[in-house]
Amino acid sequence: MKKLLTATALIALSAGAGMAEDVKIGIILGFTGPLESITPAMAAGAELAIKEVNDSGKFMGGSTVTPVRADSTCIDAAAAQAAAERLITTDGVKAIMGADCSGVTGAILANVAKPNGIVMISPSATSPGLTTVEDDGLFFRTAPSDARQGEIIAEVLKDRGINSVAISYTNNDYGKGLADAIAAAVEAMGGTVTISAAHEDGKADYSAEIGALASAGGDALIVAGYVDQGGSGIIQAALDTGAFSTFVLPDGMYGTVLEEKFGSMLDGSFGTVPGTDSPGGSTFLELAAANGLDGTASYAPESYDAAALIMLAMQAAGSTESKDFKDKVMDVANAPGEPIYPGELGKALELLAAGQDIDYVGASAVELIGPGEAAGSYREYEFKDGKITTVGYR
Repeated sequence: MKKLLTATALIALSAGAGMAEDVKIGIILGFTGPLESITPAMAAGAELAIKEVNDSGKFMGGSTVTPVRADSTCIDAAAAQAAAERLITTDGVKAIMGADCSGVTGAILANVAKPNGIVMISPSATSPGLTTVEDDGLFFRTAPSDARQGEIIAEVLKDRGINSVAISYTNNDYGKGLADAIAAAVEAMGGTVTISAAHEDGKADYSAEIGALASAGGDALIVAGYVDQGGSGIIQAALDTGAFSTFVLPDGMYGTVLEEKFGSMLDGSFGTVPGTDSPGGSTFLELAAANGLDGTASYAPESYDAAALIMLAMQAAGSTESKDFKDKVMDVANAPGEPIYPGELGKALELLAAGQDIDYVGASAVELIGPGEAAGSYREYEFKDGKITTVGYR
């Protein structure tokens, strides 16, 4: 059960009216690297929530929020840690929206955020390994674990009558964790995984990898990689050789860049990406469109929600310090309380200031479970006439 704001928190909120400040929130994502084509929409999603809060004038007694961007690179842990360190020590951010890829997220959490006591809410780090990471209660994520995505993909395969698959995965925490989750789920449902093999990003030629995958065979090839890196290279090599014609594309492979690269050559291929058909999802699409943002972009809704949760938790605690508001994140994210949808952040701030509970539903039907991760729902999509089309939600 949630608890009403303590008298101390209420006093702090009240006092804030005379002590308005500029609160900085870090946005650390892979502006360069294997996901750089989807990162701009993610950052814009988070900044849309920040703009909405600022426009309301109701945050922490009239305080404002300033986003500060930093590049995680998605794959270079040392560079990501250095960028996060600058956000905290130089820019003075109070929390971090990010990171994006699982490996750099874990590195930042362990070596920067945790030692400095800074809350992180990732919109897209999905490795199952992050479920049990030591985080001192500072780490949350609005995207579900790949343990769940593995189950969803296995269900989709079964429903489509695909009984055997080969898996090619990017050789890192994300790829290996997702490949293992998919393989376990497929086999639990009676399917067959003919091979599960890693590929390295950044190669010019993937013919050797495709040769091994083709030899093992399968009704489809699952590519658990990155859309701007080796994942697309694997698809190209498979199409060039005719090794596979049907591809299964999880979240890291979702992006309109595939329409540009392959068009109708991917017709019949399909995949999954976090998404919801809840009222909040529809509202976010409208809000995003009104602000020049593609709301269907991968992890844009989850980024909006991650930034919103940070600010709402601060308001609930009456403090912008991570040590004070970290315990409020789960409270504002879950029932009981007034449901809050995109476009209603000002309303949420008012309710919290009055000591009332909220249940932040947001753009992605937020429900945080266990160690602060999303319960998760997914959008099933497929390629038709060279375009990504939505099949339904699971």
